[in-house]
Amino acid sequence: MSYDYVLLPSGAAATPADVDAYLTAQDGAPAANPVAEMAAELDKRNAELPEDDRFLSADAVDGAIGAALFVSSPYDAIGHVRALLFELATPRGYAVYDPQLAWIIDPADSVPVTVSHGGAGEFPYLTSALAHRWVPELSAPGPYLIVESAEQFYIQIYRHEDGRYDVEYRDGSPDRHFTVRIDDPHTVADLIWSWTLDDRSNFGVLDWQRLTF
Repeated sequence: MSYDYVLLPSGAAATPADVDAYLTAQDGAPAANPVAEMAAELDKRNAELPEDDRFLSADAVDGAIGAALFVSSPYDAIGHVRALLFELATPRGYAVYDPQLAWIIDPADSVPVTVSHGGAGEFPYLTSALAHRWVPELSAPGPYLIVESAEQFYIQIYRHEDGRYDVEYRDGSPDRHFTVRIDDPHTVADLIWSWTLDDRSNFGVLDWQRLTF
């Protein structure tokens, strides 16, 4: 069984239905230059590895359709392949679509930060749309999200089974580490996105408590 991804130009789709429509429109078109470049680089890196360590489900990528590219990997290579796809796709202005999770991870209006999603691993940037998509969906066994901009500068959340969220942020040192509990996922997503933009204008209305260790 394989885990599938689709690379498509940023802004080409906002929903899974949009992705399907875009792919239908691309059917039969020759591979665009960025797609050919990404496919060639994936094939090159895959071929450089011993056979048992290769990260593609086939010997070569064979999923170019116009300006879109299908990539399949074994389940034990999901994290490696996703990181590689972001490395190749983001500089070329391409989004990564995960059809298993129905997530479109689009670099438009993104901020480069390190995002750790408890259920899905690491991502190299955050957008407002992703924050508002991910926060309400957090669930066991990894109901947390961490966004880090530099060492000791991060915001993190933990979603309890009753739907409440523990929100913490640290601004450089233990004495600048604060926490608050919030019920509304939209408010939590707004806080995360504001923090990512280095905007604390909506933080003052909450009863933050300094967290001691």
